[in-house]
Amino acid sequence: MGKRKKKSKPPPKKKMKTLDKTFFCPFCNHSDSVECCIDIRNLTATAKCWICLESFSTTANVLTEPVDVYSEWIDECERVNNNVGDDNDN
Repeated sequence: MGKRKKKSKPPPKKKMKTLDKTFFCPFCNHSDSVECCIDIRNLTATAKCWICLESFSTTANVLTEPVDVYSEWIDECERVNNNVGDDNDN
């Protein structure tokens, strides 16, 4: 008598890592103190630090994630710091 053939099992699905929702504050240097909130109805997104109360607001869309808001805030901080350094050379 022959053995039963095994049915091939589909490969297990990889779990996607969840993105962070709290971040490091560039002003007060506290970790996990910046929270990003996205309001889809008003198409706004804000990142606010609980410790030093610094905040950043930008426009949002359906695809916006908290990490996107935080990275825009960091980019804006770098842009402002680079412009300040250029003005001091005059």
